[in-house]
Amino acid sequence: MPDLDVLFEDNHLLVVNKPAGLPTMGAESGPTAHSLAAQYIKRSCGKPGRVFVGIVSRLDAMTSGVLVLARTSKAASRLTAQFASKALESSNIKKKQGKKPTATSPRKIYLAVVQGGLDSESDRWTDHIHKDEAAHRMRLSVTARADSQVAELRYQMLSQNQANTTIAVELLTGRKHQIRTQFADRGHPVLGDRKYGSQINFKTGIALHSWRLQIEHPTKRVPMWFQAPLPSSWSKFQNAIPSPSKLSLQIDDYFPPANTKP
Repeated sequence: MPDLDVLFEDNHLLVVNKPAGLPTMGAESGPTAHSLAAQYIKRSCGKPGRVFVGIVSRLDAMTSGVLVLARTSKAASRLTAQFASKALESSNIKKKQGKKPTATSPRKIYLAVVQGGLDSESDRWTDHIHKDEAAHRMRLSVTARADSQVAELRYQMLSQNQANTTIAVELLTGRKHQIRTQFADRGHPVLGDRKYGSQINFKTGIALHSWRLQIEHPTKRVPMWFQAPLPSSWSKFQNAIPSPSKLSLQIDDYFPPANTKP
């Protein structure tokens, strides 16, 4: 059984670097991030019986990187509210219903390698995304539909060659398969992502990594950043990505806080 790569833990949080191929939860067989976290807490804390592990956000099974889990029901409730507040902001539900986010919205920065060359070094995309039940995938629609949601992201090109483009992406909403869909439907699937049209193999999972996540600590109420190193399957793209320290300094230039936009 694989060991958890723990990035941070305290009495309320367990933050891990999830490997590609490991579901967050709900698998019919085999380990999940949820089950491994429960076993880790039981072993490290010497707790008998069942332990609480709250799922407050998910990563696709084939995506690697930062995943935050809650160790208490209080943390789970407050973190769930944070991730929900992002959905309220992006869909303008709070304006329609008079609701306000209960906490600082999380910020999610991903690294990805997509096929082909992008037209712009940076851009901000707002689309309508819905589930294609027949094809078992998500799709974009030109206009809003009864079953669609707003999907918004912004990206910055880090490197490009004739075959592919390496990018940093900030998710401004958190829709299912959002990055995969928004790039694939524009003709740039994530490397290794067969479901969304990639014809190029990737060593493990797909070339999509949750690199950095900011949340507000559920009890201390202070912002916290967690950063996950790239897995070994990304070794051939290491030269296309700035060093972690350099990229960390560049992120705020690439993605200034959303509330500063005109």
